Amino acid sequence: MASKKIFISVDMEGITGVIDWAETESDKAEYQYFRKIMTDEVNAAIEGALEKGATAIVVRDAHGNAKNIIPDQLHEKARLLRAWANSPWVMMEGIDESFAAAIFIGYHAKAMTAQGTLSHTMRGDIFDLRVNGISLPELGWNALIANHVNVPVIFVSGDNLICQQARELIPGIETVAVKQGFGEANLNLNPKAAQEKIRQGVASAMEKIDKIAPFRLKAPYTMEIAYKKTRLANQAAWYPGAERKNDYTVSLTCENFFDCMKFLYFVG
Repeated sequence: MASKKIFISVDMEGITGVIDWAETESDKAEYQYFRKIMTDEVNAAIEGALEKGATAIVVRDAHGNAKNIIPDQLHEKARLLRAWANSPWVMMEGIDESFAAAIFIGYHAKAMTAQGTLSHTMRGDIFDLRVNGISLPELGWNALIANHVNVPVIFVSGDNLICQQARELIPGIETVAVKQGFGEANLNLNPKAAQEKIRQGVASAMEKIDKIAPFRLKAPYTMEIAYKKTRLANQAAWYPGAERKNDYTVSLTCENFFDCMKFLYFVG
């Protein structure tokens, strides 16, 4: 049987029930409850992948300090990558050409998405991130990183709007919306029901691995980063090869996508 290694990148703002930043911050009382829900949703994804023949699973904790998933409660057949390696791979650290597919759990909509639950892009200072004119959520950027090693993204869970944004970028991707935004509120599934939907959704996605292509854009890659503050654009404009587009926006054109990854790592 051919190897079916699966890479799972996990964020927290798109986890069932999460509605407030305090619920995602490790020094806040609410956090402990939601890191357990986060771990349970990852386990549901792992179970769905294993049901359909996954031969190895690597989970990349990709939120905050990257030490959120509870190790002794994670499925025993998965390996867990914790903390930050301080490299341009960031939320996709650990992925390589040996993986058959990538799965995203707990993801959120891009910055400035109306009705998006805790919507933001990267560390929160970015108003808009574009590559070749296409505005990207973190999902889109991370899908391009996966494409750099020829790995398709086959599944995402999170709020209804990241699911919509995912389908616009990646035809055929399986999505599970665990909540729907209502202004500053959101309407959530029961956590157990959300976990079952995630398990089923991942199992369905596993059956379509060969039908979902990696998210590809053609080189050269022209990145545009629009910041919320002009001082951040001032700093980013000093990056070698960067061009100041306007008061808030800096761009860089790269032939190799890894050079784009390095740019965002240093100025994002």
